[in-house]
Parts: sequence; C-alpha cells; structure tokens
Amino acid sequence: MKRIVAGLLLFSALGMFAACSFTLSGASIPPEMKTVNIPTFENNAPLVKTTLSQDMTEALKARIRSQTALSITTSAEADGVFTGNIISYSAAPVSVQSTGNPNQPPLANASRLTIVVHIKYTYKKDKKLDFEQDFTRYGDYTGDLASKEAGLVATINKQLTEDIFNKAFANWE
Repeated sequence: MKRIVAGLLLFSALGMFAACSFTLSGASIPPEMKTVNIPTFENNAPLVKTTLSQDMTEALKARIRSQTALSITTSAEADGVFTGNIISYSAAPVSVQSTGNPNQPPLANASRLTIVVHIKYTYKKDKKLDFEQDFTRYGDYTGDLASKEAGLVATINKQLTEDIFNKAFANWE
C-alpha cells in the first residue's frame, strides 16, 4: 500500500513539473517578438581596434541565435532593434612597482584593458522594455598587450554581450 501511495505522489509531482514551462537561458522574451535587427556597431573610441566593431556586433548576434528563437534581420520592420557604438577602448596600468632606482619611473606591474559600449534597445510593441545604457567590462593582464589582446577582447566581448542580452531579455538589474 505504501508503494502505491509513494508511486501516486511521484506521478503527481512529475505531472506538475511537466505542466510548468521554463527556459534554461533565463530569457524572458515576449511571445509576439519574432525578429531583431542589429546593425554593425560604430567604433567611436579614441583608440580604435579595427575588428572590434564587427566582432562585438557578431558576438551579440551569436548570443541571440544560440539563446533564443528570434530571427535576426536587416529589415527596418524588425520587432526589436539594438543600435550601439563603442565609446572607449583603453589600456591603463592598475598597479605599479618601483624599479628601486630613484632616477627611473615606476613600472606597470599589471594593466587593464577596458571596453565601454553604448547600447540603445527598442522594442516596437512595448516601450517599457526599451533602454539606453553604457556597458563597461575589463580584463587585467601583465606584460605587453599585443600578445594578450585577442584573448582579452574575446573574453570582454562575451561579458558585454551577456550583460546586453540580460538587460534586454532577462530583466535582471
């Protein structure tokens, strides 16, 4: 008898879970939203990395393709539109160490690559979901930037696109 009751409880619990709907991506996209337009972001940073604009735009598109059922279009009639521009791409020391010689300036012990992007998102059917915001991410490194730049930029792009995606579709503050 106990096995029958336990079996019924397990069956009922499984039935309740089957009735629930959820997504693993955490995205909360309105069901009527079908398309999104993401024109190539402009690079207005004083220090320009030539491929950054295209890389960042494509990273956001890839994130949306992999985490949603939205179609990416170039049409002006898209349900949602992401426009953006890179406003800063900079490298600066974050810690210094003395050379031990008072005639020599201190050396950078670690440096930081920072990327700031300004994003405007509009959703035609619900203006409450629109936003316009700067997103900033950085990566620390030691040594010369040239040998680490590609990896840092890829990591920062991933973080930035995650922040933008979450702001637009997960409503996480």
